[in-house]
Amino acid sequence: MTLFSGFNASASALTTQRLRMDVISSNMANAETTRARMVDGEWTPYRRKMVVVEPNQKQPFSAFLGNAMKQKSEAGTGVKASAIVEDQNPFKLLYDPTHPDANEDGYVEMPNVDPLREMVDLMTATRSYEANVTSLNATKNMLMKALEIGR
Repeated sequence: MTLFSGFNASASALTTQRLRMDVISSNMANAETTRARMVDGEWTPYRRKMVVVEPNQKQPFSAFLGNAMKQKSEAGTGVKASAIVEDQNPFKLLYDPTHPDANEDGYVEMPNVDPLREMVDLMTATRSYEANVTSLNATKNMLMKALEIGR
C-alpha cells in the first residue's frame, strides 16, 4: 500500500463511473433510433450498451481468503471498465403502419432501451461517483492533517 493508493483507487472509480454515465446518456439519446446499423442490406435498431466493470487486479477468491485468515490487509487497486457490450435482449415491436421502417404487418422494431432502467442505472452511477468524490476528499484531508503534524 502506497501513500497514493487511495487516490488511485478513487480516480479509477471516478473514471469508470463517468464512462457508465456517458454510455447511459448514449442509450437515452438513441432510445428511438430505428436505423442504427446496416446489417445484410437492412437497417437494425440501436442496441442498448452496457459497461463491464472489473477490479484492476484480478486475484482468486482463495487469495482474499488467505489474506483474511492471516489478518493481512491489502488495499484495493481500484476498478476498470474492461469492455462495452451490447445488450442481446430482443427489440421491442411497436405497431405503427405509418412509420417508414414498418414491416409488411405494420410493426416497427424499436431499440431495446428501457428509459426506466437507464434512469435507475444513471442514479446508481451518479451516487457511486459522489461516494468516490467523498472518499477522495477524505483521503486528501487525512494527508493534509498528516502534513500539519509534521510542521
